[in-house]
Amino acid sequence: MTTRFMLANTIGARLLTFIVVAAAALIPATELLAAKPNVLIFYADDLGWGETGAYGCKDIPTPHIDSLAQNGVRFTQGYVAATYCSPSRAGLMTGRYPTRFGHEFNATARHSGLSLKETTLANRLKELGYATCAIGKWHLGGDASQDYYPTKRGFDEFYGTINNTPFYHPTQFVDSRKSLDIQKIDDESFYTTDKYAERAVDWLERSKDKPWFLYLPFNAQHAPLQAPQKYLDRFPEIKDEKRKIFAAMMSAMDDAIGQVLAKVRSLGQEDNTMIYFIGDNGGPTLSTTSFNGGLRGYKTMTYEGGPRVPYILQWKGKLAGGKVETRPVFNLDVTPTVVAAAGGTIDPAAKLDGVDLIPYLTGANTGRPHEQMFWRFGTQWAARSGDWKLVVARGGSGSPELYNLADDPNESKDLASADPAKVAQLQKLYDAWNAEQAPPSAVDNPNKQAKKKGAAKKGNAKKKAAGKAKAKQS
Repeated sequence: MTTRFMLANTIGARLLTFIVVAAAALIPATELLAAKPNVLIFYADDLGWGETGAYGCKDIPTPHIDSLAQNGVRFTQGYVAATYCSPSRAGLMTGRYPTRFGHEFNATARHSGLSLKETTLANRLKELGYATCAIGKWHLGGDASQDYYPTKRGFDEFYGTINNTPFYHPTQFVDSRKSLDIQKIDDESFYTTDKYAERAVDWLERSKDKPWFLYLPFNAQHAPLQAPQKYLDRFPEIKDEKRKIFAAMMSAMDDAIGQVLAKVRSLGQEDNTMIYFIGDNGGPTLSTTSFNGGLRGYKTMTYEGGPRVPYILQWKGKLAGGKVETRPVFNLDVTPTVVAAAGGTIDPAAKLDGVDLIPYLTGANTGRPHEQMFWRFGTQWAARSGDWKLVVARGGSGSPELYNLADDPNESKDLASADPAKVAQLQKLYDAWNAEQAPPSAVDNPNKQAKKKGAAKKGNAKKKAAGKAKAKQS
Protein backbone atom coordinates (compact mmCIF):
# COMPACT_ATOMS: atom_id res chain seq x y z
CA MET A 1 0.00 0.00 0.00
CA THR A 2 2.79 2.41 0.93
CA THR A 3 4.77 1.61 -2.23
CA ARG A 4 1.71 2.27 -4.43
CA PHE A 5 1.08 5.56 -2.67
CA MET A 6 4.70 6.69 -3.16
CA LEU A 7 4.61 5.67 -6.82
CA ALA A 8 1.40 7.65 -7.39
CA ASN A 9 2.93 10.71 -5.76
CA THR A 10 6.06 10.46 -7.93
CA ILE A 11 4.03 10.13 -11.14
CA GLY A 12 1.80 13.01 -10.06
CA ALA A 13 4.77 15.26 -9.35
CA ARG A 14 6.32 14.48 -12.72
CA LEU A 15 3.02 15.14 -14.48
CA LEU A 16 2.65 18.48 -12.70
CA THR A 17 6.20 19.47 -13.67
CA PHE A 18 5.49 18.56 -17.30
CA ILE A 19 2.30 20.67 -17.31
CA VAL A 20 4.09 23.68 -15.82
CA VAL A 21 6.97 23.45 -18.32
CA ALA A 22 4.56 22.99 -21.23
CA ALA A 23 2.49 25.96 -20.13
CA ALA A 24 5.59 28.13 -19.80
CA ALA A 25 6.56 27.23 -23.34
CA LEU A 26 3.29 28.69 -24.57
CA ILE A 27 3.87 32.06 -22.81
CA PRO A 28 5.50 34.64 -25.11
CA ALA A 29 9.14 35.36 -24.25
CA THR A 30 8.34 39.05 -23.82
CA GLU A 31 5.97 38.20 -20.94
CA LEU A 32 8.42 35.86 -19.26
CA LEU A 33 11.09 38.56 -19.32
CA ALA A 34 8.80 41.42 -18.30
CA ALA A 35 10.18 41.56 -14.76
CA LYS A 36 13.62 42.56 -16.03
CA PRO A 37 13.85 45.45 -18.51
CA ASN A 38 16.36 45.29 -21.32
CA VAL A 39 18.98 48.05 -21.30
CA LEU A 40 20.33 49.89 -24.35
CA ILE A 41 22.89 52.69 -24.03
CA PHE A 42 23.92 54.82 -27.00
CA TYR A 43 27.02 56.84 -26.05
CA ALA A 44 28.02 59.51 -28.58
CA ASP A 45 31.62 60.77 -28.79
CA ASP A 46 32.50 64.51 -28.74
CA LEU A 47 28.95 65.37 -29.78
CA GLY A 48 28.27 68.81 -28.34
CA TRP A 49 25.21 69.83 -26.31
CA GLY A 50 23.39 71.53 -29.23
CA GLU A 51 23.96 68.98 -31.99
CA THR A 52 20.63 67.12 -32.25
CA GLY A 53 17.21 68.31 -33.27
CA ALA A 54 15.98 67.63 -29.73
CA TYR A 55 18.54 70.12 -28.44
CA GLY A 56 17.99 72.80 -31.06
CA CYS A 57 20.15 71.81 -34.04
CA LYS A 58 18.65 73.15 -37.30
CA ASP A 59 21.01 72.02 -40.07
CA ILE A 60 21.34 68.28 -39.31
CA PRO A 61 18.14 66.19 -39.10
CA THR A 62 18.28 63.54 -36.34
CA PRO A 63 14.80 61.95 -36.42
CA HIS A 64 15.71 58.72 -34.61
CA ILE A 65 17.52 60.42 -31.74
CA ASP A 66 14.71 62.96 -31.53
CA SER A 67 12.16 60.12 -31.31
CA LEU A 68 13.74 59.06 -28.02
CA ALA A 69 13.05 62.52 -26.61
CA GLN A 70 9.51 62.48 -27.99
CA ASN A 71 8.83 59.10 -26.39
CA GLY A 72 10.89 59.61 -23.26
CA VAL A 73 12.54 62.16 -21.00
CA ARG A 74 14.92 64.86 -22.28
CA PHE A 75 17.21 66.31 -19.63
CA THR A 76 18.24 69.93 -20.11
CA GLN A 77 20.90 69.68 -17.41
CA GLY A 78 22.44 66.30 -18.08
CA TYR A 79 26.09 66.08 -17.06
CA VAL A 80 29.01 63.71 -17.27
CA ALA A 81 31.43 63.44 -14.38
CA ALA A 82 34.46 64.10 -16.57
CA THR A 83 35.03 66.28 -19.61
CA TYR A 84 37.19 63.78 -21.49
CA CYS A 85 36.53 60.49 -23.28
CA SER A 86 38.01 57.75 -21.09
CA PRO A 87 37.18 59.12 -17.61
CA SER A 88 33.64 59.88 -18.79
CA ARG A 89 33.23 56.21 -19.69
CA ALA A 90 34.76 55.16 -16.38
CA GLY A 91 32.08 57.15 -14.57
CA LEU A 92 29.29 55.70 -16.72
CA MET A 93 30.38 52.10 -16.18
CA THR A 94 30.86 52.38 -12.41
CA GLY A 95 28.43 55.01 -11.13
CA ARG A 96 31.35 56.62 -9.28
CA TYR A 97 33.36 59.79 -9.79
CA PRO A 98 36.32 58.57 -11.90
CA THR A 99 38.63 60.73 -9.81
CA ARG A 100 37.78 58.53 -6.81
CA PHE A 101 39.92 55.79 -8.32
CA GLY A 102 42.48 57.89 -10.20
CA HIS A 103 40.87 57.73 -13.64
CA GLU A 104 41.29 61.44 -14.31
CA PHE A 105 42.82 61.48 -17.79
CA ASN A 106 42.72 59.54 -21.06
CA ALA A 107 46.28 58.47 -20.29
CA THR A 108 44.89 55.99 -17.77
CA ALA A 109 43.38 53.93 -20.59
CA ARG A 110 46.81 53.43 -22.18
CA HIS A 111 48.71 53.11 -18.92
CA SER A 112 46.45 50.30 -17.67
CA GLY A 113 42.72 50.89 -17.84
CA LEU A 114 39.63 51.03 -15.67
CA SER A 115 40.81 49.85 -12.26
CA LEU A 116 40.29 46.12 -11.84
CA LYS A 117 38.99 46.85 -8.35
CA GLU A 118 35.96 48.59 -9.86
CA THR A 119 32.71 46.75 -10.61
CA THR A 120 31.11 47.64 -13.94
CA LEU A 121 27.45 47.92 -14.84
CA ALA A 122 27.96 44.88 -17.09
CA ASN A 123 29.32 42.90 -14.11
CA ARG A 124 26.22 43.76 -12.10
CA LEU A 125 23.74 42.91 -14.86
CA LYS A 126 25.51 39.67 -15.75
CA GLU A 127 25.05 38.55 -12.15
CA LEU A 128 21.33 39.26 -12.58
CA GLY A 129 21.10 36.91 -15.57
CA TYR A 130 21.55 39.38 -18.43
CA ALA A 131 23.21 38.74 -21.77
CA THR A 132 25.73 41.55 -22.22
CA CYS A 133 27.49 43.06 -25.23
CA ALA A 134 29.70 46.09 -25.95
CA ILE A 135 29.92 47.36 -29.53
CA GLY A 136 32.04 50.39 -30.44
CA LYS A 137 34.82 52.41 -28.82
CA TRP A 138 35.82 50.92 -25.45
CA HIS A 139 38.59 53.30 -24.28
CA LEU A 140 38.83 51.77 -20.81
CA GLY A 141 42.06 49.84 -21.23
CA GLY A 142 43.50 46.94 -23.13
CA ASP A 143 46.78 48.27 -24.49
CA ALA A 144 48.68 46.93 -21.51
CA SER A 145 46.70 43.75 -20.86
CA GLN A 146 43.60 41.91 -22.09
CA ASP A 147 42.49 41.86 -18.44
CA TYR A 148 41.04 45.30 -19.18
CA TYR A 149 39.08 44.18 -22.25
CA PRO A 150 35.26 44.41 -22.13
CA THR A 151 35.07 40.61 -22.14
CA LYS A 152 36.92 40.60 -18.82
CA ARG A 153 34.73 43.38 -17.36
CA GLY A 154 31.31 41.74 -17.54
CA PHE A 155 30.55 41.73 -21.27
CA ASP A 156 29.89 38.40 -23.00
CA GLU A 157 30.87 39.83 -26.36
CA PHE A 158 32.86 42.75 -27.77
CA TYR A 159 32.99 44.12 -31.30
CA GLY A 160 34.87 47.38 -31.69
CA THR A 161 38.10 49.19 -30.92
CA ILE A 162 40.14 49.42 -27.75
CA ASN A 163 40.84 53.16 -28.12
CA ASN A 164 40.23 56.05 -30.54
CA THR A 165 40.26 55.05 -34.18
CA PRO A 166 39.66 56.18 -37.76
CA PHE A 167 36.23 55.34 -39.18
CA TYR A 168 37.79 53.55 -42.15
CA HIS A 169 40.38 50.83 -41.51
CA PRO A 170 39.83 51.08 -37.75
CA THR A 171 42.86 50.29 -35.63
CA GLN A 172 43.00 48.19 -32.45
CA PHE A 173 39.90 46.35 -33.66
CA VAL A 174 38.61 43.26 -31.85
CA ASP A 175 35.81 40.84 -32.71
CA SER A 176 35.52 38.49 -29.73
CA ARG A 177 33.52 35.98 -31.79
CA LYS A 178 36.72 35.34 -33.71
CA SER A 179 39.39 35.99 -31.07
CA LEU A 180 40.62 38.60 -28.62
CA ASP A 181 43.58 39.43 -30.84
CA ILE A 182 43.78 42.78 -32.62
CA GLN A 183 42.58 42.37 -36.21
CA LYS A 184 43.47 44.29 -39.32
CA ILE A 185 40.49 45.59 -41.31
CA ASP A 186 41.23 45.63 -45.05
CA ASP A 187 37.63 45.94 -46.25
CA GLU A 188 37.45 49.29 -48.08
CA SER A 189 33.71 49.60 -47.40
CA PHE A 190 34.05 49.06 -43.65
CA TYR A 191 32.71 52.19 -41.89
CA THR A 192 32.54 51.83 -38.13
CA THR A 193 29.18 53.53 -37.57
CA ASP A 194 27.42 51.33 -40.14
CA LYS A 195 29.14 48.12 -39.04
CA TYR A 196 28.36 48.75 -35.38
CA ALA A 197 24.66 48.99 -36.23
CA GLU A 198 24.79 45.75 -38.26
CA ARG A 199 26.46 43.86 -35.43
CA ALA A 200 24.05 45.29 -32.85
CA VAL A 201 21.03 44.13 -34.85
CA ASP A 202 22.57 40.67 -35.22
CA TRP A 203 23.35 40.40 -31.50
CA LEU A 204 19.85 41.51 -30.48
CA GLU A 205 18.36 38.72 -32.60
CA ARG A 206 20.66 36.17 -30.95
CA SER A 207 19.87 37.45 -27.44
CA LYS A 208 16.12 37.97 -27.67
CA ASP A 209 15.23 35.12 -25.28
CA LYS A 210 17.08 36.62 -22.29
CA PRO A 211 17.08 40.00 -20.64
CA TRP A 212 19.90 41.88 -22.36
CA PHE A 213 22.25 44.83 -21.96
CA LEU A 214 23.69 46.39 -25.12
CA TYR A 215 26.26 49.16 -24.73
CA LEU A 216 26.90 50.98 -28.00
CA PRO A 217 29.57 53.71 -27.62
CA PHE A 218 29.98 55.14 -31.14
CA ASN A 219 33.26 56.74 -32.17
CA ALA A 220 31.10 59.33 -33.96
CA GLN A 221 31.48 62.36 -33.70
CA HIS A 222 35.16 62.13 -32.75
CA ALA A 223 37.92 63.20 -35.14
CA PRO A 224 39.09 62.32 -37.75
CA LEU A 225 36.09 63.60 -39.67
CA GLN A 226 35.22 60.85 -42.17
CA ALA A 227 31.96 59.84 -43.85
CA PRO A 228 30.77 57.79 -46.86
CA GLN A 229 29.61 59.67 -49.94
CA LYS A 230 26.00 58.54 -49.48
CA TYR A 231 25.81 60.55 -46.27
CA LEU A 232 27.71 63.53 -47.67
CA ASP A 233 25.19 63.70 -50.52
CA ARG A 234 22.45 64.49 -48.00
CA PHE A 235 23.92 67.95 -47.31
CA PRO A 236 24.56 69.77 -50.61
CA GLU A 237 23.54 73.07 -48.99
CA ILE A 238 26.38 72.99 -46.42
CA LYS A 239 29.36 74.70 -48.07
CA ASP A 240 31.85 74.48 -45.21
CA GLU A 241 33.66 71.17 -45.86
CA LYS A 242 34.37 70.40 -42.22
CA ARG A 243 30.76 71.05 -41.21
CA LYS A 244 29.50 68.98 -44.13
CA ILE A 245 31.50 65.93 -43.06
CA PHE A 246 30.41 66.41 -39.45
CA ALA A 247 26.77 66.51 -40.61
CA ALA A 248 27.25 63.36 -42.68
CA MET A 249 28.77 61.56 -39.68
CA MET A 250 25.86 62.66 -37.53
CA SER A 251 23.34 61.47 -40.10
CA ALA A 252 25.10 58.09 -40.24
CA MET A 253 24.92 57.75 -36.46
CA ASP A 254 21.24 58.67 -36.43
CA ASP A 255 20.57 56.05 -39.12
CA ALA A 256 22.49 53.46 -37.08
CA ILE A 257 20.44 54.29 -33.99
CA GLY A 258 17.30 54.00 -36.10
CA GLN A 259 18.27 50.50 -37.25
CA VAL A 260 18.85 49.33 -33.68
CA LEU A 261 15.58 50.86 -32.47
CA ALA A 262 13.70 49.21 -35.34
CA LYS A 263 15.12 45.83 -34.33
CA VAL A 264 14.05 46.32 -30.71
CA ARG A 265 10.54 47.16 -31.93
CA SER A 266 10.41 44.19 -34.31
CA LEU A 267 11.23 41.91 -31.37
CA GLY A 268 8.28 43.36 -29.47
CA GLN A 269 10.58 44.57 -26.71
CA GLU A 270 10.48 48.37 -26.95
CA ASP A 271 8.08 48.96 -24.06
CA ASN A 272 10.28 46.92 -21.74
CA THR A 273 13.60 48.44 -22.77
CA MET A 274 15.38 51.31 -21.02
CA ILE A 275 17.06 53.29 -23.80
CA TYR A 276 19.67 55.96 -23.08
CA PHE A 277 21.23 58.44 -25.46
CA ILE A 278 24.09 60.39 -23.82
CA GLY A 279 27.12 62.35 -25.05
CA ASP A 280 30.48 61.47 -23.49
CA ASN A 281 31.54 65.13 -23.10
CA GLY A 282 31.15 68.52 -24.71
CA GLY A 283 32.15 69.08 -28.30
CA PRO A 284 35.63 70.28 -29.37
CA THR A 285 34.04 72.95 -31.55
CA LEU A 286 37.16 74.41 -33.15
CA SER A 287 38.40 71.07 -34.47
CA THR A 288 35.10 69.44 -35.54
CA THR A 289 32.43 72.25 -35.60
CA SER A 290 30.49 70.50 -32.79
CA PHE A 291 28.17 73.10 -31.28
CA ASN A 292 27.65 73.30 -27.51
CA GLY A 293 24.40 75.21 -27.72
CA GLY A 294 25.82 78.55 -26.65
CA LEU A 295 27.35 77.13 -23.47
CA ARG A 296 30.77 78.47 -22.54
CA GLY A 297 33.75 76.22 -23.14
CA TYR A 298 34.45 72.95 -24.90
CA LYS A 299 35.63 69.40 -24.34
CA THR A 300 38.32 69.15 -21.59
CA MET A 301 37.06 72.35 -19.90
CA THR A 302 35.10 72.69 -16.65
CA TYR A 303 32.88 75.47 -17.98
CA GLU A 304 29.40 74.16 -18.89
CA GLY A 305 30.41 73.37 -22.48
CA GLY A 306 32.69 70.62 -21.15
CA PRO A 307 30.49 68.43 -18.90
CA ARG A 308 26.92 69.32 -19.97
CA VAL A 309 25.74 66.93 -22.69
CA PRO A 310 22.66 65.63 -24.52
CA TYR A 311 20.99 63.16 -22.17
CA ILE A 312 17.77 61.28 -22.98
CA LEU A 313 16.03 58.30 -21.36
CA GLN A 314 13.16 56.41 -22.96
CA TRP A 315 11.34 53.64 -21.10
CA LYS A 316 7.88 53.40 -22.61
CA GLY A 317 6.56 50.87 -20.14
CA LYS A 318 7.42 53.04 -17.15
CA LEU A 319 7.93 56.71 -18.07
CA ALA A 320 5.60 59.09 -19.88
CA GLY A 321 6.93 60.43 -23.18
CA GLY A 322 7.63 64.00 -24.21
CA LYS A 323 8.76 65.09 -20.77
CA VAL A 324 11.46 67.74 -20.28
CA GLU A 325 13.38 67.37 -17.01
CA THR A 326 15.23 70.48 -15.82
CA ARG A 327 16.82 69.13 -12.64
CA PRO A 328 20.56 68.31 -12.93
CA VAL A 329 21.46 64.64 -13.44
CA PHE A 330 24.72 62.72 -13.97
CA ASN A 331 25.90 59.89 -16.20
CA LEU A 332 26.81 58.39 -12.82
CA ASP A 333 23.07 57.84 -12.31
CA VAL A 334 22.83 55.22 -15.05
CA THR A 335 24.28 52.33 -13.03
CA PRO A 336 22.10 52.69 -9.90
CA THR A 337 19.00 53.43 -12.02
CA VAL A 338 19.47 50.38 -14.23
CA VAL A 339 20.40 47.97 -11.44
CA ALA A 340 17.37 49.01 -9.38
CA ALA A 341 15.10 48.56 -12.41
CA ALA A 342 16.56 45.08 -12.95
CA GLY A 343 15.67 44.12 -9.40
CA GLY A 344 19.23 44.20 -8.09
CA THR A 345 20.77 45.91 -5.11
CA ILE A 346 24.16 47.57 -4.68
CA ASP A 347 26.09 47.28 -1.43
CA PRO A 348 26.45 50.75 0.16
CA ALA A 349 30.13 49.87 0.67
CA ALA A 350 30.54 50.37 -3.12
CA LYS A 351 30.09 54.11 -2.45
CA LEU A 352 28.28 55.00 -5.64
CA ASP A 353 27.94 58.71 -6.41
CA GLY A 354 24.97 58.25 -8.73
CA VAL A 355 21.33 57.79 -7.69
CA ASP A 356 18.30 55.90 -8.98
CA LEU A 357 16.48 58.47 -11.13
CA ILE A 358 13.17 56.64 -11.54
CA PRO A 359 11.56 57.94 -8.29
CA TYR A 360 12.42 61.48 -9.41
CA LEU A 361 10.97 60.93 -12.87
CA THR A 362 7.74 59.34 -11.67
CA GLY A 363 7.12 62.08 -9.10
CA ALA A 364 7.68 59.89 -6.06
CA ASN A 365 10.61 62.13 -5.13
CA THR A 366 10.19 65.85 -5.79
CA GLY A 367 13.66 66.90 -4.68
CA ARG A 368 16.82 67.22 -6.74
CA PRO A 369 18.74 64.05 -7.59
CA HIS A 370 21.94 66.00 -6.85
CA GLU A 371 22.18 69.04 -4.61
CA GLN A 372 25.93 69.08 -5.18
CA MET A 373 28.10 68.10 -8.16
CA PHE A 374 31.88 68.24 -8.59
CA TRP A 375 34.49 68.01 -11.34
CA ARG A 376 38.29 67.87 -11.39
CA PHE A 377 40.48 67.77 -14.46
CA GLY A 378 44.08 68.58 -13.62
CA THR A 379 44.28 72.19 -12.51
CA GLN A 380 40.71 72.81 -13.66
CA TRP A 381 37.84 72.14 -11.28
CA ALA A 382 34.24 73.06 -10.51
CA ALA A 383 31.75 72.73 -7.68
CA ARG A 384 28.01 73.12 -8.08
CA SER A 385 25.59 73.55 -5.16
CA GLY A 386 21.99 74.14 -6.14
CA ASP A 387 22.20 76.58 -9.05
CA TRP A 388 25.50 78.10 -7.91
CA LYS A 389 28.73 77.06 -9.57
CA LEU A 390 32.30 77.88 -8.59
CA VAL A 391 34.76 77.11 -11.37
CA VAL A 392 38.41 77.37 -12.36
CA ALA A 393 38.71 76.65 -16.08
CA ARG A 394 41.19 76.97 -18.91
CA GLY A 395 40.70 80.31 -20.61
CA GLY A 396 39.31 81.93 -17.49
CA SER A 397 40.75 84.34 -14.96
CA GLY A 398 42.79 81.69 -13.15
CA SER A 399 40.89 82.41 -9.93
CA PRO A 400 37.62 80.79 -8.82
CA GLU A 401 34.71 82.32 -10.73
CA LEU A 402 31.15 82.25 -9.43
CA TYR A 403 28.03 81.88 -11.59
CA ASN A 404 24.32 81.43 -10.96
CA LEU A 405 23.35 78.90 -13.62
CA ALA A 406 19.62 79.54 -13.20
CA ASP A 407 20.08 83.11 -14.41
CA ASP A 408 23.29 82.72 -16.40
CA PRO A 409 23.73 79.22 -17.92
CA ASN A 410 26.32 80.63 -20.34
CA GLU A 411 28.58 81.71 -17.45
CA SER A 412 28.97 85.26 -18.66
CA LYS A 413 28.71 87.20 -15.36
CA ASP A 414 31.30 86.35 -12.73
CA LEU A 415 29.76 87.13 -9.33
CA ALA A 416 32.78 86.14 -7.22
CA SER A 417 33.66 89.68 -6.12
CA ALA A 418 30.01 90.48 -5.39
CA ASP A 419 29.41 87.41 -3.19
CA PRO A 420 32.60 86.31 -1.40
CA ALA A 421 30.56 84.38 1.19
CA LYS A 422 29.13 82.12 -1.54
CA VAL A 423 32.63 81.66 -2.99
CA ALA A 424 33.90 80.58 0.43
CA GLN A 425 30.97 78.19 0.88
CA LEU A 426 31.51 76.43 -2.45
CA GLN A 427 35.29 76.41 -2.03
CA LYS A 428 34.83 74.58 1.29
CA LEU A 429 32.51 72.03 -0.34
CA TYR A 430 34.98 71.44 -3.15
CA ASP A 431 37.95 71.09 -0.80
CA ALA A 432 36.10 68.46 1.26
CA TRP A 433 35.15 66.50 -1.87
CA ASN A 434 38.62 66.84 -3.38
CA ALA A 435 40.19 65.40 -0.24
CA GLU A 436 38.28 62.17 -0.91
CA GLN A 437 39.61 61.80 -4.47
CA ALA A 438 42.65 59.76 -5.48
CA PRO A 439 45.66 61.21 -7.29
CA PRO A 440 45.71 60.56 -11.06
CA SER A 441 46.82 57.02 -11.89
CA ALA A 442 48.65 58.30 -14.99
CA VAL A 443 49.88 61.74 -16.03
CA ASP A 444 47.84 63.65 -18.59
CA ASN A 445 49.11 63.34 -22.17
CA PRO A 446 52.51 61.72 -21.48
CA ASN A 447 53.82 62.69 -24.94
CA LYS A 448 53.17 66.37 -24.24
CA GLN A 449 54.68 66.00 -20.77
CA ALA A 450 57.81 64.43 -22.29
CA LYS A 451 58.11 67.29 -24.78
CA LYS A 452 57.80 69.82 -21.97
CA LYS A 453 60.49 68.03 -19.97
CA GLY A 454 62.71 67.85 -23.05
CA ALA A 455 62.22 71.54 -23.74
CA ALA A 456 62.95 72.33 -20.09
CA LYS A 457 66.17 70.27 -20.20
CA LYS A 458 67.28 72.04 -23.37
CA GLY A 459 66.49 75.39 -21.78
CA ASN A 460 68.46 74.50 -18.66
CA ALA A 461 71.39 73.28 -20.78
CA LYS A 462 71.42 76.57 -22.69
CA LYS A 463 71.37 78.54 -19.44
CA LYS A 464 74.27 76.49 -18.06
CA ALA A 465 76.27 76.96 -21.26
CA ALA A 466 75.59 80.69 -21.23
CA GLY A 467 76.61 80.84 -17.58
CA LYS A 468 79.89 79.03 -18.26
CA ALA A 469 80.66 81.32 -21.21
CA LYS A 470 80.03 84.36 -19.02
CA ALA A 471 82.29 82.99 -16.32
CA LYS A 472 85.11 82.47 -18.83
CA GLN A 473 84.74 86.03 -20.13
CA SER A 474 84.97 87.44 -16.63
